[in-house]
Amino acid sequence: MTGSQESKSPSELIDGRITELGDWRGEMLGRLRALIHQADPDVVETWKWRGVPVWEHDGMICTGETYKSVVKLTFAKGAALPDPAALFNSSLEGNTRRAIDFQKGEEVDEEAFKALVRAAVALNKSKGRK
Repeated sequence: MTGSQESKSPSELIDGRITELGDWRGEMLGRLRALIHQADPDVVETWKWRGVPVWEHDGMICTGETYKSVVKLTFAKGAALPDPAALFNSSLEGNTRRAIDFQKGEEVDEEAFKALVRAAVALNKSKGRK
């Protein structure tokens, strides 16, 4: 990490990640980020583990990792969330987390995704976490 990165806000670091990817992954991460903000205008962006965007509200909602062939959003308490649209397609074996792997050209069910984000926020609030 360069010295200039250390002085940037988490939101600026996420902006930088989206720009530096410069391909469909950056576009997808940016689109998912916008949907998270639409679903929860009070979401807080953080930057953890040396370069992972994280969205929080009364606890962690999800992380946004980028790999060569997927953009992965991992919901910290995904196993406890209703997923009627069956968006979760990765990390299904765990007791706590669930993830969604988005591939190049994949359509995003925006309403179902936003409902999942809102459910994660509601779960965090119900746990009384600060």
